[in-house]
Amino acid sequence: MAQQDSVYFHKPDALKAVWLGVIVPGAGQIYNKSYWKLPIVYGAFMGCGYAINTMQNRYSGYKQAYLDLYNDSQAGTVSEDPSKSYIAVLPDGYDLNRVGGTSTWMNTLKNRQSTYRRYRDYSILATFVVYALSLIDAYVDAQLFDYDISPDLTLNVEPQIYYDLQHQQSAEIKLAIQF
Repeated sequence: MAQQDSVYFHKPDALKAVWLGVIVPGAGQIYNKSYWKLPIVYGAFMGCGYAINTMQNRYSGYKQAYLDLYNDSQAGTVSEDPSKSYIAVLPDGYDLNRVGGTSTWMNTLKNRQSTYRRYRDYSILATFVVYALSLIDAYVDAQLFDYDISPDLTLNVEPQIYYDLQHQQSAEIKLAIQF
């Protein structure tokens, strides 16, 4: 009795690839055996995480500086003490007078706070986009796993003369795809 060799052919299920990717980002790519995509997926997530963290830290710093300057200006105790948060975020070599005074610096701090909050929100949105793209990639990759493009796929474009029913001549372009 001859023993037959069993060959295991892995055809991924698209919905399973998506659900695996929903549970653990990148798991759909692993299930599809597209291991080369993992550094791209995780690199994109790491980049988004870095952007979120950086923008959140800057937002918090400018928010605290604005609140401190606002409270000190209300109390009339604005000072050039380097330990104050609103002085610490000044560019090197600048003081409050050089940046236009307390009210101008307060407006600048408020604008920077809004800018970094917006950048943080954009970074969060980018994270969701990366997550959605990784799921779409897992689905499409599973669907096209066994899609075969034969090597004799050709596209021919050539001019052609056409005669209609009244025997009038016209020119046209013929497009033919062979597979």
